[in-house]
Amino acid sequence: MILFIDACVRKESRTKRLFKRVLSHLNGPVETVRLIDCNFSKTDEAFLQKRDACIAAGDFSDPMFDLAKQFVRADTVVIAAPHWDLSFPAALKQYFEQINVVGLTFRYTDSDVPVPMCRAKRLFYVATAGGPVRSHDYGFGYVRALGREFYGIEDATLFCAEGLDIFGADAETILQSAEARIDAFFTE
Repeated sequence: MILFIDACVRKESRTKRLFKRVLSHLNGPVETVRLIDCNFSKTDEAFLQKRDACIAAGDFSDPMFDLAKQFVRADTVVIAAPHWDLSFPAALKQYFEQINVVGLTFRYTDSDVPVPMCRAKRLFYVATAGGPVRSHDYGFGYVRALGREFYGIEDATLFCAEGLDIFGADAETILQSAEARIDAFFTE
């Protein structure tokens, strides 16, 4: 199963356009999580106590764990996230806070080393940016590290089109160039 995590907000999202190009090269059923439609629980002390009690009991039947269970089942993960404020929309961070569950998406060894419990081996991160991206460390870099350290996803690929809103930029040409890079990646 391909898990599409949609962190896009706009209907005419340029990031989604690139995601669709990635998806055209992947085979299998797709499950979509539109983060704009998620009502994440407030992470307060009451929530953490309930979550910790469920984890301690090994009981993941509460709906708060549904997104994590879905993530564990995915063979491939595709994230579409516009580049905002040196990173990604806050809803994507909330999503990771929901799915990062000890005993479900990862476990710890006796020496406190995380051991992944997820099936996915590939992650594609698709982004667009209105301006130049000086560093992908806080967006893609964060997701790549989280995927590697907690979920066992070693193969993470970034596709990004940037400079789309710079005065005088030809956004269509930039997007077509990004689509060509995506096509080339999958045909090489």
